[in-house]
Amino acid sequence: MHRGALRSFGLPAPDALIGIGVALALAAVPLAGPGTYLLGFLFTIFMYGALAGSWNIIGGYAGYLSFGHAAFFGLGAYTTALLLFYFGWSPFLTLPIAGVLAALFAALVGYPCLRLRGPYFSLVTLILGLAMYSLTLNMPFTQGSSGLFLPFLRVDIYTSHVIFYEVMLGLLIIVTAVLRQITRTKMGVGLTAIREDEDAAGTLGVDATRLKLQAFMLSAFLTGLIGGVYSYYKSYLDPSFVFATSISITIVLMALFGGRLAWYGPLVGAVVISIVNEMLTTHAPPQTARIVFGVLLIGVIMFLPDGLMSIAQRHLPTLALRRARHPATRDEVA
Repeated sequence: MHRGALRSFGLPAPDALIGIGVALALAAVPLAGPGTYLLGFLFTIFMYGALAGSWNIIGGYAGYLSFGHAAFFGLGAYTTALLLFYFGWSPFLTLPIAGVLAALFAALVGYPCLRLRGPYFSLVTLILGLAMYSLTLNMPFTQGSSGLFLPFLRVDIYTSHVIFYEVMLGLLIIVTAVLRQITRTKMGVGLTAIREDEDAAGTLGVDATRLKLQAFMLSAFLTGLIGGVYSYYKSYLDPSFVFATSISITIVLMALFGGRLAWYGPLVGAVVISIVNEMLTTHAPPQTARIVFGVLLIGVIMFLPDGLMSIAQRHLPTLALRRARHPATRDEVA
């Protein structure tokens, strides 16, 4: 049935139907009683898929490659962790505060930073994560390098894994829905115009400064939410990890590898890179993963700038057209 016909009957588009089906299937996984290892691994995939998707709003749609999203991730993580540590407030309830603070921080640093372009912007955002790490490390109320120890959920270990699994899956669904919706709005059109030629976009009436700042804040807001959940999941918070440059680089790699031009590209990249990382962590020396990821990032930027999904989008229509022109008959099959 044609996509327009589906809409005329009030039904979602085919890609939305597929997404809903996959989301429901993933939500039902705990009913099969998988082990905590599998739930933890899927939680990691969901988290990085949501992070890569959040980054793609500014890095993919607008074309501003940020290497500082660890700053927003860590800020969200410390916001919920500190509210739990000092006031006993559940991170599940204070997630909006984590997102808002990350967005406000993005607005504060974004206005001057987004005036820069290319490698200058990337370098400044990289410094943001390092600055937040140093700031958190030297503040007494954050417990510095000793870190924050957070209480566990008052349930058994397996139930705790299931709860965090479902919450992170919910965040992944929200991020994916936001990404898909942006591509169907004026915001998406404006960001695409900025990515292709910012000066030309300005002559066409696109308010590049406002649009970039909105995209940066939305990206930071979603990243802060994810960091807020992660802090409670780990139950221990250390600035050397949540503000680590490796997080920002991994997010960028996933989005670029999967394909930053499609809303589902970062999800594909997160799945593939997470599986590769798990295999390397299990069967290779500790530093191998960083070396492989560094080589992959360089290779993707140089030889595959539009990611895996761009290859599929180019070749699948061609294959379908060939099959339509030369259908296989029963005699040819025989």
